[in-house]
Amino acid sequence: MPATEGPFGPAQPAPAPPAGGAGSSPPSSSRPSAAAGRSGPLPAHPAGSPAPTAPHSAPDGAFQAVGGDGQRAQGVVDAVRAVRDRLAGLVPAGPLPAPAGAAGAGLALRSGTGGDVRRAPRVRGGGASAPRTPRVGGPRGPRRLYEQARRAWDRPLTAYYLILGSSMLITVLGLVMVYSASMIQALEYSLPASYFFQKQFVAAVIGTVLLLVASRMPVKLHRALSYPLLVTTVFLMVLVQVPGIGHAVNGNQNWIYLGGPFQLQPSEFGKLALILWGADLLARKQDRRLLTQWKHLLVPLVPVAFLLLGLIMLGGDMGTAIILTAILFGLLWLAGAPTRLFAGVLGIAGFVGLLLIRTNENRMSRLSCIGAIDLGPEGECWQAVHGIYALASGGWFGSGLGASVEKWGQLPEPHTDFIFAIAGEELGLAGTLSVLALFAALGYAGIRVAGRTEDPFVRYAAGGVTTWITAQAVVNIGAVLGLLPIAGVPLPLFSYGGSALLPTMFAVGLLIAFAREDPAAKAALAVRRPGVRWKTMRRRVKKRPSGER
Repeated sequence: MPATEGPFGPAQPAPAPPAGGAGSSPPSSSRPSAAAGRSGPLPAHPAGSPAPTAPHSAPDGAFQAVGGDGQRAQGVVDAVRAVRDRLAGLVPAGPLPAPAGAAGAGLALRSGTGGDVRRAPRVRGGGASAPRTPRVGGPRGPRRLYEQARRAWDRPLTAYYLILGSSMLITVLGLVMVYSASMIQALEYSLPASYFFQKQFVAAVIGTVLLLVASRMPVKLHRALSYPLLVTTVFLMVLVQVPGIGHAVNGNQNWIYLGGPFQLQPSEFGKLALILWGADLLARKQDRRLLTQWKHLLVPLVPVAFLLLGLIMLGGDMGTAIILTAILFGLLWLAGAPTRLFAGVLGIAGFVGLLLIRTNENRMSRLSCIGAIDLGPEGECWQAVHGIYALASGGWFGSGLGASVEKWGQLPEPHTDFIFAIAGEELGLAGTLSVLALFAALGYAGIRVAGRTEDPFVRYAAGGVTTWITAQAVVNIGAVLGLLPIAGVPLPLFSYGGSALLPTMFAVGLLIAFAREDPAAKAALAVRRPGVRWKTMRRRVKKRPSGER
């Protein structure tokens, strides 16, 4: 008998069926038609006879009940051949795309007799690939990342977290740099190496308490404290000029000893007092629609500011006077002062400042050291030039913490006015840019708080605090870089000095409180509370039936 072809290639020759006997199967036409529809158990058959095969529904002559081995093999071969011939007639010539949802390779049969048969496209590796669906949705790639960043930046709590995070990072990094920059100077004074760090750490702890208190105080309480704070500050600044009470440091008489190693500089609190009092004054006048008149815009804000400036200049502190003037201009600008009025006040302040500089030899020498690269004939530019040396020797990533060379007696005031130069020498360009980025984030957050509020007091106070911190940082860093004259002001939150750190941290607490007062920020903070979140989740989860898992 010739070889038959199976589904997987040519098959072996099938043995010839026996001529007859008990194993022969009757032709398919002689099968009872009721067998296909019979339900229930099959009837019993006599012992020794071959077991009957269950009937199958197949093409004509495909599956037949066979009794012997040869008959069974021949029936399987015939069934395979019949199925192959039938499928070959159903499959159209040429491949068709696979229907959606096809999961495997090979032939996909639809249910029903004579249904469509489509061949799934094959991919390298033997698997079947699902049809590609067009991607729909928002933009992808860099534009998508930009949109995600923009949405995250516009969230209600962005300013809140920026103020809190940047101020804390600046303060912590400042503590590290104060310890590194003041070690040698403390040893020169026969003090412990951590002497200045311990004092700064105590001031930072007290300042943190003030920050938390200020951030939790309502706006009405801030406004109520403005007048007592101004009166107290003016009184302390007057005491500084009383002989025997005030104390001079580096030629400036603006300190009061509190006993032991602690001393106080009242002029630093004068910045905070002017901001709170000026913001309350301008807010009250705006509510009464009086700021359109120039006399109400200037009086009594400018006379009180000039009073504070006069008391500061009696002590010889030109740097603090510059910052106080910047705060005054910031308040006037926020109040909508006309250009003529603004330019007039600026011209008067500039003339007075120039007169004070021309009449003081020390201030003239500082002005002449802008951009200096030489020490000068008498060494008058020593501090400015060595500050540039410290920055230049830092390189990209600095020499490492504690490895500064300029702090070994070469650079004066390495832990106060010129701590940024030591940071550049030990942390390199990466460290200085990080500090600048933190101050930029803090300034942006303050401007955002001032621009989005509807409360005039919050707008003036937030704008005044932002002007104070930003202007003081610019004056200090500009002097270290040789772009501005050395004014003797510390870097906010970074330099050594408890008198400067305490009011600054209280002012940062003000910004945090104002950021929390935004209605959207209030709602976001309320949702983030554990109790409110738990109740919200309980409302959202539907109760399931008792029998459902």
